[in-house]
Amino acid sequence: MIYNIVTMKKECVLYDRECIECGECEVCDLNPLKICDNCGMCLESDSEYNAIKITAIEEEKN
Repeated sequence: MIYNIVTMKKECVLYDRECIECGECEVCDLNPLKICDNCGMCLESDSEYNAIKITAIEEEKN
């Protein structure tokens, strides 16, 4: 969850706006009737392992 540091409101991870709690970011990419459960089936790969490059780490302010 990303918060705007000025307004302290949640930011949408899909669009350039504040979060409106629509739930679109939680929908499965393969089955739009299902909530994403991080199964990884949408990640098409034939390799034994995958790598990602982390460009930034954001901490949630409480």
